[in-house]
Amino acid sequence: MRADGVLLALLGGLLYAFYAVTAARAIGAGASSDAVMGLMFGGAALVMVPVLLWTGTGWLAEPRGLLTALYLGCATTALAYLLYGRGLRTTPVATAATLALAEPAVAALLGVVVLGERLTPVSAAGLVLLGVSLVAVALPDGDTAGSGGRRAIGSSA
Repeated sequence: MRADGVLLALLGGLLYAFYAVTAARAIGAGASSDAVMGLMFGGAALVMVPVLLWTGTGWLAEPRGLLTALYLGCATTALAYLLYGRGLRTTPVATAATLALAEPAVAALLGVVVLGERLTPVSAAGLVLLGVSLVAVALPDGDTAGSGGRRAIGSSA
């Protein structure tokens, strides 16, 4: 393992946590979840413009490249995060962020089932651990008030 890769992974996790908490706080304070998601991803798009210009835009002139960009932008990102933002209205941010970890697990399982990929023992152990943690987060903790002992950011207790 390279140290720079580990540091970048940690930075990515930190930035995702910052994004999730910031979005949940804004939504909890009464902002529209659609507006919050639009603002956050619009800002991220602006930050990435230099990367697009540096790597070139020629691939967008080809129908296949343009369709891929539209699909990735609209279906897999915009729709998914609009729904995620709406979920943050009622779901505690820690629970939402943890449940979002199912995304790479589903991708790995689709790779196995659809593409015939093989999981290494470490990958399989990681999927099992992730599955157990997702079940643990989804189970109620015995709180009789029905909140599961957790509350959404911005909700009154």
